[in-house]
Amino acid sequence: MVDACVSYAVQKLGDFLIQEVNLRSSLREEVQWVQNELLYMQSFLKDAEEKQVGDHRVQLWVADVNSVANDAVGILETYSFEASKGDDDGFASRLKACACICRKEAKFYDISKEIQSLKQRVMDISRRRETYGIRNIDNIAGEGPSNRLNNLSAMVRAPRRTTSYVDDQDQIFVGFQDVVKRLLAELLKAEPHRSVISIYGMGGLGKTTLARNLYNSPDIVSSFQKHAWICVSQEYNTMDLLKHIIKSIQGSDRETLDLLENKTEIDLVRDLQNLLKEEKYFVVVDDLWHRKDWQRLKIAFPDSKKGNRVIITTRNKDVAERADNKGFVHELCYLNQEEGWDLFCKKLLDVRVMSPTMKRLAEDMVHKCKGLPLAIVVLSGLLSHKRGLEQWQKVKDHLWKNIKRDSEKDSVPISYILSLSYNDLPIELKKCFLYFGIFPEDHEIPAEDIMRLWLAEGFIPREEERMEDVAEGFLNELIRRSLVQVAHTFWEEVTHCRIHDLLRDLAVEKASEENFFGIDQRNHSISPLCPRHVIHGQAQRYLSLDLSNLKLRSVLFFDRDFYKLSLIKFRNQFQHMYVLYLDSRGDNTSVVPDAIGSLYHLKFLRLRGISDLPSSIGNLKNLQTLDVYNNGNPCQLPPETANLVNLRHLVFPYSKPLNHINKLTSLQVLRGIHCDQWKDVDPVDLVNLRELRMDEIEKSYSLNNISSLKSLSTLELWCEYGNQSFPALEFLSCCQKLQKLLLSGRIDKLPPFPNSITMMSLQNSNLMEDPMPILGMLPNLRYLQILNGAYFGKEITCSDNSFNQLEFLRLYCLQKLERWDLAASAMPLVKGLTIHYCSELKEIPERMKDVERLEIK
Repeated sequence: MVDACVSYAVQKLGDFLIQEVNLRSSLREEVQWVQNELLYMQSFLKDAEEKQVGDHRVQLWVADVNSVANDAVGILETYSFEASKGDDDGFASRLKACACICRKEAKFYDISKEIQSLKQRVMDISRRRETYGIRNIDNIAGEGPSNRLNNLSAMVRAPRRTTSYVDDQDQIFVGFQDVVKRLLAELLKAEPHRSVISIYGMGGLGKTTLARNLYNSPDIVSSFQKHAWICVSQEYNTMDLLKHIIKSIQGSDRETLDLLENKTEIDLVRDLQNLLKEEKYFVVVDDLWHRKDWQRLKIAFPDSKKGNRVIITTRNKDVAERADNKGFVHELCYLNQEEGWDLFCKKLLDVRVMSPTMKRLAEDMVHKCKGLPLAIVVLSGLLSHKRGLEQWQKVKDHLWKNIKRDSEKDSVPISYILSLSYNDLPIELKKCFLYFGIFPEDHEIPAEDIMRLWLAEGFIPREEERMEDVAEGFLNELIRRSLVQVAHTFWEEVTHCRIHDLLRDLAVEKASEENFFGIDQRNHSISPLCPRHVIHGQAQRYLSLDLSNLKLRSVLFFDRDFYKLSLIKFRNQFQHMYVLYLDSRGDNTSVVPDAIGSLYHLKFLRLRGISDLPSSIGNLKNLQTLDVYNNGNPCQLPPETANLVNLRHLVFPYSKPLNHINKLTSLQVLRGIHCDQWKDVDPVDLVNLRELRMDEIEKSYSLNNISSLKSLSTLELWCEYGNQSFPALEFLSCCQKLQKLLLSGRIDKLPPFPNSITMMSLQNSNLMEDPMPILGMLPNLRYLQILNGAYFGKEITCSDNSFNQLEFLRLYCLQKLERWDLAASAMPLVKGLTIHYCSELKEIPERMKDVERLEIK
């Protein structure tokens, strides 16, 4: 990972030399020297990182290289921050030109001294390298980042459709089919008393995956009126868990949040008991570590003799067996050799690449995984990116070196398989993977969040393609390597992802070694060398510390009870930041101080539970992402927001018109705008806008100017209250790049759609005329949803040669639909069908009965 830090520092030094064209020649030479030395030093890091395991001196050398790289970036960012003060447009700033020049001259002097000091440190590090015998070596197949430039290009251009992925649910159907049936029978049996089903086994066996499959089972969903899922993990807060269960059952509206404020643990237990005793409930308590944790929690789950059920997952056999005297305990077993091989092949990107010799190698490696699913899928993901027998043999050789013959009985430790897969990542992907360790355990991470964070941090190289596309390629590559799991998809894109606990542990461990980030949870301290701070609790205690001497790059808060933004000392402590991520769902609304406008370097700002933004937000000229949410309530967006010329993503349910929005020419995503704010917008300058979501549409408004958005590919239009009528939609035929379209509201008659449409969702449309004849003629339509009263007719007809490209069809809550006529040549490629709550539909066409993933409720 030091390799990644050095690479980033080299890039920043190069950018600095390009941007500062007036740099004194002597200073330019020194900056160039440091850049060249770091680039040269990078070639020795592979050997050093291999040797540091057994040599403390080499460990120190690697840490010194990492420190110099981070300090080089910090020096440049500090200079840029200071030099840019007052460099605003306008008459007033021009009057300050002389003062700015003087200030820059002073900063040139300061940076010169710092660069000279840095140069001396680099020279010392270079001398010690020879002392410790660290040599330049080539990357080793199976461990080193292979063909980095070529791999990066392949990642960016790789197919991004998620339907081909085999996600973690496949572990359930490889060896666990009988387990699912047995546990479902136990959960659904006619036993009135509350019972606990305990699932235990070592990490990586699939306990959480199995529990999640049961939790989402249609039989479970329909049999229990109330459901909740909580993750306990090793460090937890009982009150947080109780609040989380109450919110998940009762909702997170303002009334619920207000009631939870200032409640004691006893009050919360009593509230939860009252909430659960009236109806049949099903709760999953995931990742329980100690008996005492369950003893504190279980009193909140009453036995109301309605057949209530609780699932516990744990690695501790004692916890499982003593959770409930009358409960059911299941030990999750390892896969046998046949099941393990089946799982390996399912996860391999292309089974056809295996020659007979490669197959024998793979079978041997899978056997050494001893039936542990996580080890098998990560191994498969690693080998998927190795080409040819020689590279597979080198992977095996490296695995065999680390077999623990004494205690593991010739099995490969899973920690080494995970590390091997991590070490094989290109530099850019290593940084991206480590970022997953920032999020709490079992956290479902919005894919957009993680990708936009990567952009803000500078992890995404500038390619020919759009940076968002490059980031998406990186995420999909981590998924293909089985280092990241898909949690949810929509319109064939990953919307949420997660990371296995063991892989998260690896990310946290590696990040700690390299001071990539530090986590402050429950009074654990963070190294002052870490440029990123992650706060998982007690945010107020953290903010009471003296952070003024730290050059913080990013601060991410995951404290749901923290809402006092006024405690943040923006000017003194956070002025160098690129990222401020505040995932707070506090019971009060926060006020954002005016001082936030001093964070001139800020590129990513995510706030939860706030009402308004101050006018100083317009100072953040480098901001790329502004994502604000206030429990579903609209916020006030100041007119100065139009000054954010580098803004790419604006996700903000605001209630007043944003004048001059057309100035945001870099904008690519706009969500939250209301129709009455859009009517006066001239969007012709929004040349980069690709995604638009508009709410509270009324029939009296015109949407015709949307056709001026020449790059628009995704459009969501929501009528007010969901049952209002749309104005004329004929403009859609002019949106020639439109691929994804969602319409929620009454439609008098379907308009002509552009042939570019690949995905469409209609809901609350109240159509009386069969939409299939029109929709079936769209030549590129692959995904179609007709939902929630979109059609009130009794029959749909799909004629010959219609829906030629359709792959997925979802019919939901069409309560009057009785008949579906499907011609023999219609929908030739369909492979996924979901029909929910169409109670009057007598039968489906015979050909559709064999479609994979058929679900009927």
